[in-house]
Amino acid sequence: MPDAAAIHSAEIMRLADLLRQGEVVAFPTETVYGLGADAGNPDAVLKIYETKGRPRFNPLIVHCADMTMAESFAEFSPLARKLAQFWPGPLTLVLPRRAGARLSDIVTAGLDTVGIRIPDHPSAQALICAAGVPVAAPSANPSGRLSPTTADQVKKAFAGRVPVLDGGPAKAGVESTILAVTDTVTQLRAGALSREEIEAAVGMAVGRAASNSVLLAPGMMASHYAPNAALRLDAAAPEPGEAYLGFGPGPAGAANLSPTGDLREAARNLFSMLHTLDETASRIAVAPIPETGLGEAINDRLRRAAAPRSSG
Repeated sequence: MPDAAAIHSAEIMRLADLLRQGEVVAFPTETVYGLGADAGNPDAVLKIYETKGRPRFNPLIVHCADMTMAESFAEFSPLARKLAQFWPGPLTLVLPRRAGARLSDIVTAGLDTVGIRIPDHPSAQALICAAGVPVAAPSANPSGRLSPTTADQVKKAFAGRVPVLDGGPAKAGVESTILAVTDTVTQLRAGALSREEIEAAVGMAVGRAASNSVLLAPGMMASHYAPNAALRLDAAAPEPGEAYLGFGPGPAGAANLSPTGDLREAARNLFSMLHTLDETASRIAVAPIPETGLGEAINDRLRRAAAPRSSG
């Protein structure tokens, strides 16, 4: 019987070669699956936007293998280095772009800053190391739709057109937290690392970007992360014709993000359960989620998923 580890290693090398050739591949991270291309190759980066149908004014995150690679693309202040203690991990730092860096302007959407992170997934790190290039990657789904937490969801979303490195289910289940770092720290997107945890580690308050802020990072558009079904939030119970997504004690037989009220479990289950309900329901009611800790990220995704959708 072929060795599973050897097969996985061979697949990593195959996808790394595709990245070097300017192709788009999907890969696992600890947050969600990403749709990646060589961040220094403009034609390859354009394929990400074309594959997703993503607006080109929406910047991408650059995934790096280690701090040495990250430092070659961004300027790190002492405060940014302090925040980098969370790497590898679900944190993206928006920093000044380093002059002369091999980085496509398409990645940054013309901004003089770049979003950088080091993913905490062995397959992601192995892929980036094998390719030898930084990987620009949004979530591996059609633009505006639910983010994928399994390889099968990616394959279904793109009808098998995108090669996928299967690294198992994502352990966090929501995207990285994004921080803009200057003399202060501003959260541009709530994510899998809570503001409270960040504030405790760096000993300073983390502000929040205003809802009408300039688009400096992914996940800031009003309508995003949406299923096909319509969502009704803060619902104590379902109405006739609605599927119900519960949290904590709730109706028997309903899908439940966490029957015990564990926000980490709820974050991990959010996109996966919405994917499942979206296959059979046209309307989904969602139980109230506390706006604390990871609840901030969960509610952020739900509000954007329930927002009015553009017709374009």
